[in-house]
Amino acid sequence: MRQLICLSSMPWMAVPTRTQQLLTRLRDVQILFFEPSGPGYQRPGRRVRPGLTVYTLPPIPDVEERHPRLFRLGQRRLVKYIRALLERHRFREPVLWCDTPQAVHLLDELPCRGIVYDCCRDWSELPIRWESDLALAADVIFAASPELIDHLSPCNDNIALLPNGVSYPMFTRPGLECPPELCGWTGPMLGYVGTIHRDLELSPALSCALALPEAQLVFVGQAERGARLSALEELPNVTFLGPRLPVEIPDYLGRFDVCLNLLRQDAGYQVIPRRMYEYLSSGKPIVSMLYPDQVEHFPDVVYSAHTPEEFARLCRRALAERGDWVRARRREYGAAAAWSERAGDVMQILSSIGLY
Repeated sequence: MRQLICLSSMPWMAVPTRTQQLLTRLRDVQILFFEPSGPGYQRPGRRVRPGLTVYTLPPIPDVEERHPRLFRLGQRRLVKYIRALLERHRFREPVLWCDTPQAVHLLDELPCRGIVYDCCRDWSELPIRWESDLALAADVIFAASPELIDHLSPCNDNIALLPNGVSYPMFTRPGLECPPELCGWTGPMLGYVGTIHRDLELSPALSCALALPEAQLVFVGQAERGARLSALEELPNVTFLGPRLPVEIPDYLGRFDVCLNLLRQDAGYQVIPRRMYEYLSSGKPIVSMLYPDQVEHFPDVVYSAHTPEEFARLCRRALAERGDWVRARRREYGAAAAWSERAGDVMQILSSIGLY
């Protein structure tokens, strides 16, 4: 059976990360998943799926690379721990999957037949040399946006675009129920799903709420401390519901008349958020803000605005949308972005270079 080890930037979570979504859909492969250092490293591995075992890396000194002796001591401890588990599970030259540049310090010490770097975010908070060295060593890079491809292309020619995905069947299941807190509301409802980050640009939502007083704006998601909500909280037609379980999100989208996509002030590498694929899978009208130089990814099915005023106008236009063709087209985009399709692309690419 094929063997793969993953060095992850995130712990194994009840709400699956991109890495979890992809790896759990790879067929005929035995996986050891190493989550970041934590207090549970002495516990036995957790078998979360058939053939997939999760281990927590041991804690290491929190020191910078400029203290080479202590830094290398910590990395040696990680290598010793991982190699012991590879021996226990009889792993011989597995594929090494990395979703963080921090893994670069372990590459030379771990037996592997190939290296995969899955890049889905901006790592500018880490030394640039770490990501450069990982990109140079990788046999293939999966990048979540064209901007990330441009960023990594000086280091590697073998880069494939692999956008985020969606659990498509969950968002197209029949029999959606109206969440209890929304059942008594009348009139049109516009909704946003996702974390309300401190730098989320909320002025388009404010413009929309003021221009459409008959409509209710609903935010579903955790608000970070420091998020600037005061202007919206003062309006009677804006409601913040807080976070909800992933399995509940389709019910909220089913109640929305229009789905809203807002942008963070830092453009980063313009990775399409998973929220957009969830919206598309629902078939509901979508109104999204665009960065000044952004290319429209779904121009035929998304109402795209460049200013808060245009955003409000398009929200009213989206509420008036009629016909089934565009809704079916959105669902086609959602189906194409299903995590099973993304994982199929991964398997095909890895097979083409002899790593699967």
